[in-house]
Order: sequence, then C-alpha cells, then structure tokens
Amino acid sequence: MRIHRALARAGIASRRKAEDLVRAGRVAVNGVVATVGQVVDPETDTIRVDGRPVIPARHGATWIVLHKPAGVMTTRHDPEGRRTVFDLVSDSPGLTYVGRLDFLTEGVMLLTTDGDAAHALTHPSTEVERVYEATVRGDARRAAREAVKGVPLGDGMATPSWARARTDAAGHSILELGLAEGRKREVRRICRALGLDVERLVRTRFGPVELGSLPSGRTRPLTSAERDAIDVLVSVQARRKHAAHPG
Repeated sequence: MRIHRALARAGIASRRKAEDLVRAGRVAVNGVVATVGQVVDPETDTIRVDGRPVIPARHGATWIVLHKPAGVMTTRHDPEGRRTVFDLVSDSPGLTYVGRLDFLTEGVMLLTTDGDAAHALTHPSTEVERVYEATVRGDARRAAREAVKGVPLGDGMATPSWARARTDAAGHSILELGLAEGRKREVRRICRALGLDVERLVRTRFGPVELGSLPSGRTRPLTSAERDAIDVLVSVQARRKHAAHPG
C-alpha cells in the first residue's frame, strides 16, 4: 500500500496529514527518507516518523457505526463549541467521518481510520445509496410521485432512485427517498422544492449499513457482512479509478 495509507491505518494521522508528513521529510522507510506515493509493506518495511517506529495496524482499520443525534456537528472542531460526532465516539488518530450529516439531521454515520475507503465510499462514481426518512407537513404521496421524475435544484437536477410515502403509527406523513448522491442538504432542498416542510430527517441506511435499532448517540462495530460489502464497494471504485487513469 502507499505510504500515506499505511500511516493512516496505523493511526499516525489522517491520510491527508500523513501525506504532509511525508512531504516534510519526517517519514523514513528502511532508513531512507520516504517520498509521496511510495509503496510500502507495513509488515516487512521499517517505517519511522520523526525517528519513532510505526507499529502496523494488526487488526485492520477502525470502523464505527454511530447513530448521530440531531443538534450535533459533523466536524472535528466547532468554533461555537457545539458537540461534534467525535465527542460521541472513542476517538483515535486518523479517524474521519464518511458522509456528512447536517446539524439537525439524525441517523446512521460511519467513521473510520481508513481514509482511502472513506474517500471511495463518498466518491460520486461509487454510487453508494443513502436512504432517508423525512417526517413532513404537506402532500407526501404527491411528492413521492414527483420526486422520481427529477427535482430541479440550484446545482442541477436531483433524481432519487426511488421514493415512497407512508403514514406512521402516530399519523405523521413520512417521505422515504433513496439517493446515490451526497450533495449538501439535498433531501431538505428536495422537500422544499416539492412543497414539503421537514419536521425531522433521519438517514436510515448508508450503503450496506442499516441504522436498525441502534439508539441515538450510541455506537456499534460493523458486522462482518457489512465490512465485506464495504470492501466490495471500495474495490469497485478502485477499479474504476484505475480504468480512468491507467498506469
């Protein structure tokens, strides 16, 4: 694997910051100053940062499934002092979120120390489906019919892969949408364009990972099936990238 990924997986820094360490000449492989993009084998190569040996990750990258509550920021530091998703998890070096949720949106969120996988899962070409449930005021059934035809937004047309409306046990109107994009506040903008007022918004699925019964603010590890499915998605994105930029 490339040096920046090896450092990120070992928990030294995020993938981007690891590249900065290499670029600054602070990383050595087998006694030689490393170069950006250098390929290494963490199990056999001796890697040092500022002279200190890097211990390879023996159990792979860290993955966390979080049920993000409303009123929590998807960022590492908030200048206004509000709680962030990193306040709700056991933080570790290199941990990053996969797919932002806005301040008021709840639901499933992935965090990982595998920066390459995080990038692959959020890249548009991977087309990872996100499923949202919006509790709304307005005609949700009409909105569901219109949504799949395409909804013009300020940054282009948004076309959910599917949409359906239902009424929950309390009589609230629920609009469910499946989207393979990750545009900023996309679901809220779709609802607004369709004449709906959003009272609550929950992401119930991100790719193969379901929110299920995970309580708000709590975490769980990935299941083996979820991890296998993510590995497949990452591999597909890697093949597409290689096909687009061979060599």
